[in-house]
Amino acid sequence: MPGNFQQMDQAEGLRRLKREQPVRVITVTSGKGGVGKTNVSVNLAMAMIETGKDVMIMDADLGLANVDVMLGLHPRYNLSHVISGEMAMEDIILEGPAGLKMVPAASGTQMMAGLSPTQHAGIIRSFSELHQNLDVLIVDTAAGISDSVVAFSKASQEVIVVVCDEPASITDAYALIKLLNRDHGLNRFRVVANMVASVEQGRDVYEKIARVTDRYLYVEMDYMGAVPFDPALKQAVQKQQPVFSYQPHAPSSEAFRQLVSSTERWPRPRSGGHLEFFAERLLQQNYIEAGAW
Repeated sequence: MPGNFQQMDQAEGLRRLKREQPVRVITVTSGKGGVGKTNVSVNLAMAMIETGKDVMIMDADLGLANVDVMLGLHPRYNLSHVISGEMAMEDIILEGPAGLKMVPAASGTQMMAGLSPTQHAGIIRSFSELHQNLDVLIVDTAAGISDSVVAFSKASQEVIVVVCDEPASITDAYALIKLLNRDHGLNRFRVVANMVASVEQGRDVYEKIARVTDRYLYVEMDYMGAVPFDPALKQAVQKQQPVFSYQPHAPSSEAFRQLVSSTERWPRPRSGGHLEFFAERLLQQNYIEAGAW
């Protein structure tokens, strides 16, 4: 019996230690829709889980949510129920493949697409009440330059911009980076080239953006790598599975492993206190935007 108590104490100590570790919060966004941003978010999360990390993905495309669709999940409750006060954040979290935790948003709801600062604050406060053991929170935003994209990007430690080899995608990605840099003070961006035909094409997509940012902005640009155009990925979407689960050794799955490997070189998160820092930073922005400060 004493041995059992000792094991329980050790287990609780490990859980407490983990809760005290900073959670890496990564916003995944894009200037233009249709570039595969949510696919990147979901499969990055799965690749991180393979390395032993506890990962949560938040669907932050508040009006047109689709992370649940890609994971084959059917949420009964979502963030709209948190806003209304019907549910706590803890109550709406779903478990996906390989233990991936997911915070679902609503889809096709005008109210969610245009939340007031007070309503945003209600969601944000809920994060500080979470008691999940997490290493990484991935925030999958809407595309474009909406207020919610700006808010989540500013509150995260890392921002990944997904881009593909189309003029509109490259132009809009630069516009997003420019806005976040000049108007909101963000100066470090990670870039993923998606749906490319070759390694060389992926690097070329990145260089097209970097040449302009180097000339006109004071930002640190980091090329994470590329995800190839892969029929297996399209098949996985149709089957509502991450390609990482559907075909673990497909070219795109291997590419996501490489992307996760590059994150190991990133600076360790310095903000402490589980997800409280994320909530506080978002909440502060909402107060400022509402004119309370």
